[in-house]
Amino acid sequence: MESIVALILNESRWLFAAMLVSMVAVGIAVARLRRSGLAGQRVIATAMSMFYGCLIGVMGSGHLLAVTIKLFQGNLDGTPWPLYALGLVLALPSWWLVLCATHGPGRKVVALNAWVGGALLVLGVHNAPLAAPALLNIAYRYHSRRVVGWLILAATVAIYLALLIGSLVFLASGQSFEQFQGME
Repeated sequence: MESIVALILNESRWLFAAMLVSMVAVGIAVARLRRSGLAGQRVIATAMSMFYGCLIGVMGSGHLLAVTIKLFQGNLDGTPWPLYALGLVLALPSWWLVLCATHGPGRKVVALNAWVGGALLVLGVHNAPLAAPALLNIAYRYHSRRVVGWLILAATVAIYLALLIGSLVFLASGQSFEQFQGME
């Protein structure tokens, strides 16, 4: 049990795990959507928002789980409520984004992308790489030229690839976030 708790509390694993879960979930969803005969642009828009929602949803849910475990262990300084609020502000709209994205790229999907991306930016400019895909998801929804759509998709994939590589470096370092950033 202690090794499972240590695994959950190890923040160096969460981004990589969230990306893996997102890739699998979106891969399954895209396979289903393609068989249903939806237009390619709608499949791409759905996949982009689902991936983003799943990524931030897993990380927000992991944050809530870690705060709860630390609370029960007595390792949490101060009140846990701001930490729970932080997790809820990210996790709930992210999972709602995943659900709404499956019904098509409507105004609610745009609003949820804006909410999650904006919330990440409010929490600090260091979250910009995690917030950028929300802006690209919104831009993809409103693009009108095929080449612009492909450029938006390519930029989104490049950001996720950079995040994946960064998560692998962070995972391999074995350091806490503070140590990795040179804050400690």
